[in-house]
Amino acid sequence: MKKWLNVIFSLLLFSTLIAVPVSVHAEDTALEEIQEKGVLVIGTSADFPPYEFHTTVDGKDKIVGMDIFIAEKIAEDLGVELEIQDIGFDSLLPALESRKVDMVMAGMSPTPERRKSVDFSDVYYNSGHHLVVRESDKEIYTAKATLEGKKIGVQSGSLQEELAEQIPNADLMKLTNLNDLLLALKTNKVEAVVMEKPNAEAHAGADPSIYTFDGEVEVDEEAEGSAIAIPKGSDSLLEAVNASLAEMEEQNLVQEYLAEAGKYLEVPEEGEEAEESSFLGEYSSYFLNGAISTIGISLISVLFGLILGTLLAFMRLSNNFLLRGPATAYVEFVRGTPMMIQVMFIYFAVGYVINIPAIIAGIIAVSLNSGAYICEIIRSGLNSVPAGQQEAARSLGMSKRTAMRYIIFPQALKNIWPALGNEFITVIKESSIVSIIGVSELIFQTRVVTSISYRGILPLFITMVVYFILTFSLTKLLNYYEGKMQHDRN
Repeated sequence: MKKWLNVIFSLLLFSTLIAVPVSVHAEDTALEEIQEKGVLVIGTSADFPPYEFHTTVDGKDKIVGMDIFIAEKIAEDLGVELEIQDIGFDSLLPALESRKVDMVMAGMSPTPERRKSVDFSDVYYNSGHHLVVRESDKEIYTAKATLEGKKIGVQSGSLQEELAEQIPNADLMKLTNLNDLLLALKTNKVEAVVMEKPNAEAHAGADPSIYTFDGEVEVDEEAEGSAIAIPKGSDSLLEAVNASLAEMEEQNLVQEYLAEAGKYLEVPEEGEEAEESSFLGEYSSYFLNGAISTIGISLISVLFGLILGTLLAFMRLSNNFLLRGPATAYVEFVRGTPMMIQVMFIYFAVGYVINIPAIIAGIIAVSLNSGAYICEIIRSGLNSVPAGQQEAARSLGMSKRTAMRYIIFPQALKNIWPALGNEFITVIKESSIVSIIGVSELIFQTRVVTSISYRGILPLFITMVVYFILTFSLTKLLNYYEGKMQHDRN
């Protein structure tokens, strides 16, 4: 009975802790707030040329594209600076709803389903949809009917996910990143990818191993074209955006922006002997910056996770239910939910109350997750020390706290050191999850390199090597100190 009371109390307590109040705006101040802070923040998924994509300009990474140039014009009309946040496509609308961004520009179609949660500007560009297949299969797959029963790649959360259902008995592979879909195509994981026409043509023009054609995919008029997503009720911002779009249409600027974006999409030269050897040199800064971010996130998260885990362990070992109950609820809940959900919850949901930068949200999420696992490691280590050690210390006149500090905990640390080391290594690898909210760690930078270079496998191989170097170095360091502990014990 007592066990069930503990469980019920823990669930009620944690439900209270995670409850997030939602702000209710009585009046529309969206435009006024943007002009007051002097910055227009747009959310995008920069893996979608020629709409938005990464490129190297004067040796530095830069996001360019038709959508970006349109956003720059809107920001100029509003008299503010432009800030770009590169987030996964399926995380863009949650970012907009939690006010992490002021609007979304990602070649997004204004579907009826999306209109239920956000408002859309006037359509600023109409294109169409193509199918992308391997060059070697262009004579086999010539229309959507020829792909009946085949595995088709689509970007999750996109209009193409719905359009692919027009292919008879299609088996869909849904991925967040378009570059991952194209890699799946080139490695025979899918037979075709559904993409917007300009995007498909941009990739096919830069990569001779793929081929694109009009699959005659039918699109509902209500969902046709690309528009800008804006928070519900932001009528003042919507009116200003539509005014800018109307001016651009009168001056035919959108077509000019599209042509300007095309200048960055030059086909990489092939056949050069030094091409492979220069790849790492050309993109080394991306991998280096990603590795530094990964190390920084991991070190800070491990430090706070260790502090939190130690505190939780002592709370769980306490005889006081007011301490043990919340600690138990926390550990069980965190270990029972995916870290990806935790990262998104802290960044998006808590964003209704506190505007947390993406990297801070990522560190908090990884720290809170790691703390739950470290808690159990430390708790098991403390329980592994024979009870006689505590009794002997107390018989010598030591207080319970002194005995724990000088007798029990040092012995427990030797027992749990390998498990702690495994947790530290796990944090380095699992910190890659924060890339889903736009944190520029190693995985995020790998995707940027893939987008710029039109290479899929080589960037992945380099990233694997970098992760191995990081984890192997840490393993050797932990083994060194473990050896010293064993020597001291002997």
